Amino acid sequence: MKDIYVFDYVNENEFKKLERSIKKYNMLAYKKLYFDYYPNLKQGKFLGKVIATDKERNTTTYELKLPTDAMFSKVHGDIRLYYLVYHTEKIVMLDKFEPIDILSEGHASELVTYKGVMVSKQHADKDMFKINLLNMIQK
Repeated sequence: MKDIYVFDYVNENEFKKLERSIKKYNMLAYKKLYFDYYPNLKQGKFLGKVIATDKERNTTTYELKLPTDAMFSKVHGDIRLYYLVYHTEKIVMLDKFEPIDILSEGHASELVTYKGVMVSKQHADKDMFKINLLNMIQK
């Protein structure tokens, strides 16, 4: 029988909030995460870039970049999942998503879009400036 890894969370409530925000505002990333990446992690196929290892506790920390719109990436940054693998206990500890500020704000209140990109309520002018600048560069 193949080794099956179990999911656990560093902070389950916060992680689920961010996951719902990704589902609401970036369905492509959510579908890839839920139907492709999670099953691979459970089967022991660890995806992403190794960012830390701890030989004493036999753990590895990974950073997994989720697919997202190019404009969103340029304005807010890539959506990344951080997780920790406990190899001896067969546990995948789901840690956090980034960019945490726009995702947590998207969960707390309805975000508006400007030219197809989510705009933060706290930094609306800055985000719209970036979007306009990127659109001018593309022309």
